[in-house]
Amino acid sequence: MDPTTITRLNQINLDFYRTTAAAFDQTRGRPWPGWDRLWQVQRRDVLTEETRVLSVLDVGCGNGRLGVFLADQLAVETSGQVSLRYHGLDTGAALLDRASDALAARPGVEVRLERRDIVQQPPDEGRYDLVALFGVMHHVPGAQTRLDLLRALGERVGPGGLLAFACWRFYDYARFRDRIVPWPDDLAGLVEPGDYLLDWRAGERALRYCHYVDDAEHARLMAAAGLAERVTYRADGRTGDANRYSILGRA
Repeated sequence: MDPTTITRLNQINLDFYRTTAAAFDQTRGRPWPGWDRLWQVQRRDVLTEETRVLSVLDVGCGNGRLGVFLADQLAVETSGQVSLRYHGLDTGAALLDRASDALAARPGVEVRLERRDIVQQPPDEGRYDLVALFGVMHHVPGAQTRLDLLRALGERVGPGGLLAFACWRFYDYARFRDRIVPWPDDLAGLVEPGDYLLDWRAGERALRYCHYVDDAEHARLMAAAGLAERVTYRADGRTGDANRYSILGRA
């Protein structure tokens, strides 16, 4: 995909989140069920290695609910003996404000929130115990861009750390296929297979660019990260399988 098309598709989503920030925040207040399984993998490392600080890079952090989830798990499982160093990246100022408010209420959390367009500028510094990419991959335009992003995130994983990402399998469900709208003529011949425009119907009406990652592409993304697969599974949504997760680890 050419850089101009990538920029145009990315701008569709930047505009989408500016328009729908309030409604999106209201519909994303709870942790995803799939995070429970991630925590079961993470907690073994935390408890076994006597970790004192869990460092997390949350790429596309939105309102910070992954940080809240992890802080709560650490408080329960370690009685507050393990603190959370949380670095959240997102393009939306309004959602970052909500993340700041939510995380400020949790003790033992060191917070760094950064406004950053990860499509144009993937994370390029630091090492973390956990690098997470949730609710983001379907918004990354261009097959090579997605591979490059996973490769960059793999480099951010420290020794013994994890990379966890999920791909939304929206095209598997008729209710989401019904929301697909035609591409405008000037984009129709430029997008790649699996690229769609979806109508958002909660609060403000808006369009978002979404890419469907099938099993074959998911496998290529795992390989690009350069890490070992720990577990892959489906979870979330009404039927419990809306997202396909992979948790990868560095030896």
